Amino acid sequence: MKGQEIFDELFVLELANNHWGDVNRGLKIISDFSKIVRFNNVKATIKLQLRDVGSFIHQDFRERSDIRYIKKTIDTQLSKENVALLLNAVRKSGCITSATPFDEKSVDLCVELGVQILKIASSDLNDWFLLEKIAKTRKPVIASTGGSSLKDMDDLVTFFDNRNIPLALNHCVSLYPAEDSELEMNQIDFLRSRYPHHTIGFSTHEHRDWETSMLIAYAKGARTFERHIDIKMNDVPVSPYCTLPEQADTWFKAFHKAKVFCGGSGQSKRIPPMKEIDYLDNLVRGVYARRDLPEGYILNHDNIDDDVYLAVPLQKGQISCRELMTGEVLLKACAKDQPVLIDMIESPYSHNEDLKGLIYERGI
Repeated sequence: MKGQEIFDELFVLELANNHWGDVNRGLKIISDFSKIVRFNNVKATIKLQLRDVGSFIHQDFRERSDIRYIKKTIDTQLSKENVALLLNAVRKSGCITSATPFDEKSVDLCVELGVQILKIASSDLNDWFLLEKIAKTRKPVIASTGGSSLKDMDDLVTFFDNRNIPLALNHCVSLYPAEDSELEMNQIDFLRSRYPHHTIGFSTHEHRDWETSMLIAYAKGARTFERHIDIKMNDVPVSPYCTLPEQADTWFKAFHKAKVFCGGSGQSKRIPPMKEIDYLDNLVRGVYARRDLPEGYILNHDNIDDDVYLAVPLQKGQISCRELMTGEVLLKACAKDQPVLIDMIESPYSHNEDLKGLIYERGI
């Protein structure tokens, strides 16, 4: 895949630290979700979060169990070998590999292990030391925009554009969980308008349902979608903003439903199907003679109401209100209340065999 194509209709399944440092739990999550991915025929990446504890957490604070973020990072750390095992499982599952590196050494690990897509967390949108390191990998990047300023986003886009690095931007509200009233989904419109050459996505943490926001996001033009994923295993509590396999199934099905509802491109006029054209043709009024009209008579709009009237049904071969023009000459006489047929008149339509064929196919 090249450029922005890798992001199109991509589901980012955020494994985060829900493996809890247990590689077997992580493998189980990958296995369960990849089955749902294949069953629903969607394109997905399963994403890890990577932190190098030695450089990420100051040595004087590594024993501080009262600081939740530090404690969770230490409790859930994996060896390089176990990270490699999880990434290999993602590849074997048919999903794309991705990761959120939170420090420079983790970026190096992503490169070493062949991670395909890098993610920038909302908290790191203006961490320029980290952004410089990520950019040097030349890998496609997805960035979440939760809590960011407009300048942060503009600077980020300019930075990656100047380096010709594919970048997708996710509208994100960094509340865990987020209520429906906090989703601010009109921001998808704003991002699409401001950054028209980038894939815009929706990274969400709401917990009320797994269908409505997908329908809205897709209709607004979001084309990559992200949720945190987890499973019920060993009595480990599941955070309310996380998605279980059966909820992911609902989410994917809502995506397919949204595609059906939205149809084709919004950049050009759609081509109506024949069944729609046939239905509407049945509602079009045909041209009928109001009185006996002789051969050679010229239909003129000045007295058209005295000569013809419009009524349904439209009959095969009959001209309709769409084709009735001033100056048309009758080649054959037409009796009162009879349909005026395309072969009875001299008009631009009567010399177009394709159009005549359509006129004879429509109606009753």
